[in-house]
Amino acid sequence: MTVGRLIDRQTGMTAAELVGHLMPPPQFATASLENYVPDPRFPSQAEAVEAMRTFSSETIAAPRGLFSRKPAPAVAKPGVYLDGGFGVGKTHLLAALWHRTRGRKYFGTFIEYTAIVGALGYREAVAHFRGASLIAIDEFELDDPGDTMVMSRLLGELVASGSRIAATSNTPPHALGEGRFAAQDFLREIHALADRFTTVRIDGEDYRKRDIEGHAVALDEAAFAARIAAESAQAPAGVTVDVFDDVLRHLATVHPSRYVGLIAGLEAVGLRDVRVLSNQTDALRLVALVDRLYDAQVRIHATGIPLDQIFPDEMLAGGYRKKYLRAVSRMIALTTS
Repeated sequence: MTVGRLIDRQTGMTAAELVGHLMPPPQFATASLENYVPDPRFPSQAEAVEAMRTFSSETIAAPRGLFSRKPAPAVAKPGVYLDGGFGVGKTHLLAALWHRTRGRKYFGTFIEYTAIVGALGYREAVAHFRGASLIAIDEFELDDPGDTMVMSRLLGELVASGSRIAATSNTPPHALGEGRFAAQDFLREIHALADRFTTVRIDGEDYRKRDIEGHAVALDEAAFAARIAAESAQAPAGVTVDVFDDVLRHLATVHPSRYVGLIAGLEAVGLRDVRVLSNQTDALRLVALVDRLYDAQVRIHATGIPLDQIFPDEMLAGGYRKKYLRAVSRMIALTTS
């Protein structure tokens, strides 16, 4: 049996192709407000559906005449922000809003937008996005003051051009960056961002964990070989096998914005000798890769420790905790599918 290696694959994506990729992941290609199924135990889910329906149909009222007796109606904020835990359907609702929106529109993760700004340059990025009817930002996380200020400035210019903004995250907007950076300039940027959003809270349990034991599957060598053989029989060119440490080294040579090209066309990846991570930079790169694997629904088969145990306690107690927990949730789903 001959399979490829992830470390041998080329990303092959230009900046223009990165922008063209800004649309919902394949599993949300048919997402709608109608096929989102609210959990009756959590009324906020049904309320979130209605909030997104309202946001998608809102229009700014024309100014009233000088002698109008009625006060002008309050102008809705140009952004909506879905705040909730992992796996409660925020991305589904964001994708549904994107599908309902007419005109030029974009859908991407926070890291994809910041990477495109880096690839195109700020002015060219603004010129490209200006006037879009909707900018949808999934997984809005502010881990770096520089990224925060760039995104705050970018969103400010786009809102001024008439664009509407929709975002999801696991942290309320005024709390973004909390516990990480205390610089006053950074805090001002956080509040400036938050003031552009109406926050919609979504409660619930992670649907990815409802029917599983709570751990990613770790295989022995015999079971691993059998899984890879079965995957290769179904998709000979769509399977890779690598040593875990080799993948970590390779990710350091590829910009995270191009991980989507790294995994293009894959059905499954095999990882041998998974271990606990000791380097936070490696951990963050792996989180970015897991996000792209999850978006493309690429299955993971692995030996070594279960993938949900790769982040040590000191990492989970730090400022990137939410990123790591999201990755854990996604790796559990990808190794049990």
